[in-house]
Amino acid sequence: MPFPCSGRHPDSKNEALGVGRGGAGRAACEPDWPPSATCPPATVSPACAAAAARLTGFELRLSVCPDPRPPQSVVSAAEPETMAKIAQGAMYRGSVHDFADFDANQDAEALYTAMKGFGSDKESILELITSRSNKQRQEICQSYKSLYGKDLIADLKYELTGKFERLIVNLMRPLAYCDAKEIKDAISGIGTDEKCLIEILASRTNEQIHQLVAAYKDAYERDLESDIIGDTSGHFQKMLVVLLQGTRENDDVVSEDLVQQDVQDLYEAGELKWGTDEAQFIYILGNRSKQHLRLVFDEYLKTTGKPIEASIRGELSGDFEKLMLAVVKCIRSTPEYFAERLFKAMKGLGTRDNTLIRIMVSRSELDMLDIREIFRTKYEKSLYSMIKNDTSGEYKKALLKLCGGDDDAAGQFFPEAAQVAYQMWELSAVSRVELKGTVRAANDFNPDADAKALRKAMKGIGTDEATIIDIITQRSNAQRQQIRQTFKSHFGRDLMADLKSEISGDLARLILGLMMPPAHYDAKQLKKAMEGAGTDEKALIEILATRTNAEIRAINEAYKEDYHKSLEDALSSDTSGHFKRILISLATGNREEGGENRDQAQEDAQVAAEILEIADTPSGDKTSLETRFMTVLCTRSYPHLRRVFQEFIKKTNYDIEHVIKKEMSGDVKDAFVAIVQSVKNKPLFFADKLYKSMKGAGTDEKTLTRVMVSRSEIDLLNIRREFIEKYDKSLHQAIEGDTSGDFMKALLALCGGED
Repeated sequence: MPFPCSGRHPDSKNEALGVGRGGAGRAACEPDWPPSATCPPATVSPACAAAAARLTGFELRLSVCPDPRPPQSVVSAAEPETMAKIAQGAMYRGSVHDFADFDANQDAEALYTAMKGFGSDKESILELITSRSNKQRQEICQSYKSLYGKDLIADLKYELTGKFERLIVNLMRPLAYCDAKEIKDAISGIGTDEKCLIEILASRTNEQIHQLVAAYKDAYERDLESDIIGDTSGHFQKMLVVLLQGTRENDDVVSEDLVQQDVQDLYEAGELKWGTDEAQFIYILGNRSKQHLRLVFDEYLKTTGKPIEASIRGELSGDFEKLMLAVVKCIRSTPEYFAERLFKAMKGLGTRDNTLIRIMVSRSELDMLDIREIFRTKYEKSLYSMIKNDTSGEYKKALLKLCGGDDDAAGQFFPEAAQVAYQMWELSAVSRVELKGTVRAANDFNPDADAKALRKAMKGIGTDEATIIDIITQRSNAQRQQIRQTFKSHFGRDLMADLKSEISGDLARLILGLMMPPAHYDAKQLKKAMEGAGTDEKALIEILATRTNAEIRAINEAYKEDYHKSLEDALSSDTSGHFKRILISLATGNREEGGENRDQAQEDAQVAAEILEIADTPSGDKTSLETRFMTVLCTRSYPHLRRVFQEFIKKTNYDIEHVIKKEMSGDVKDAFVAIVQSVKNKPLFFADKLYKSMKGAGTDEKTLTRVMVSRSEIDLLNIRREFIEKYDKSLHQAIEGDTSGDFMKALLALCGGED
């Protein structure tokens, strides 16, 4: 019996993508966009253009997917953008391209006809404008003026309304003038749109900044720097002014000595200093080259044990903190920064339309394909589908045209972006040099004093929950076991039984879970997942797919000791089919612990491609392939599996997680996805579990408790960092907003701090 399949198969041919690259030409579209303004056009070779359109056939995929591994001496924790450039060469990465057989006069006539008479043909307007490059739109503006003596943008403003009007009008401006208009709007009137200033000035290249400054001067006869200074203040203002100079160093040469010096300077300016030397952060982050700063960030993590983002959050505040974090994100990967901005613009209630419009317009001819790929990889949905569900009318249609395609339709990576997707999580996972929990052994630990304090907290009428929480959440598990023993020696009572009688509900589950040795706690969670009517498959998967060999073996012993039955027998009697085979394989704790084997990884990737039905030529019988595929995911070491996943991408242009989600179903799919995610980045896997346990109406207290208890001494600090990075709010904030009372206090104590 084959693995459960959803019945859907990835399309072997992706949609043809537009190619060619339109730059910004002469602007003659609007009274405040004078004809004198020009932006140099950019070009792409016909060969690169053709290659961008032909994303079909395995022979092409292999030819354009070089080995992505950079030399070891320059491996950085933030190289997706660098790797994209290596893989892409000069290939065009926008979604909007030059229109073939372009005729500016003919387009001008078509637009005039669409706006003539009563009402306007909005469909024709959006189809035409979103199908032309920015350079071609400027030529249309010129022709429109020559033919009709009228200003095209003025006519569009008159005929269109609302968000659709703003989007179309922005498309008609050269990028530099569009940025200038956005900044002018951000600092005009009462209040300032700091997020707009941050987004534009943190993400633009030196050349784009210079063009922006010139366009602002040309359009408004004002100095942009003076206007920024007049509308902002403090360190936020200083960093904006530095970015406005457009003097970031080039990436030509990176000095290892200077990297080390900058790491030391940043460390001394923040972590080692009473207060913060903001000037050092401004100078280094505002002037050093991108490649240099990527290496600085990598070395900073190795030296201090925390990413630069954590130090920025701890040392800076307000808009200055947000600006510096945006700079760091753009240094790491500009497309990833914009993917995150787009997601936040549409998630939750309401849509931040100005942000959505600004990004879709400004990136449509630069890196929209990379943004799309990163968006899908990071948020497990396509940018196209999110726009489709979050907007409406002609506004939606125009945005979808700019998006350029639905990545979920075929489920296939663009060849170069496949490499970027792999680098995103491989280097991220490797760069986590040290796993850290939030709960550590207490200094000056005195089990006698703790036992007496706990007895006092539970004696008499009422219970002192605060004391119980304070002691138990601030001791390591080994210390808690000493307290249990001391409590029994002193009072002849079972501490666990006393706690169970004094506290109840979610708090009781949390506190009692903390009091159990980790292996016995996991054994109990597995037992509870299998007892009674129904099975909690998600809990079984979470535990068995993420524990180390040593942890699995300890769980087996604990299960046998506590329930007088082997874990394997329990799983066999409560599950069935392929799901049972997967769980039992994981429960043996026999995962290999060596490094990668390149030749074996290529064979394993071929097996995965065949079982997931996207290989060139399937070979071998189905049953044998299924067994081999299960063996690969359940027994190969983590380093080896990372290499398998990379080889899988190189062979197929698919991410294995994405294909498993599309091709499989039910518990088998969930188990394999959990293994893949755990291999990619285990702290991120648990961050997702925590987020899902608290999002929406109601809270999954069992999952929340289980993760917080089991990871508090292993990697909860890493989980916290992944949580705030992905969801833009701290785990502390999420717990505070979703729980209450003593349960909340205990969870926050385990969380260990506010990020």
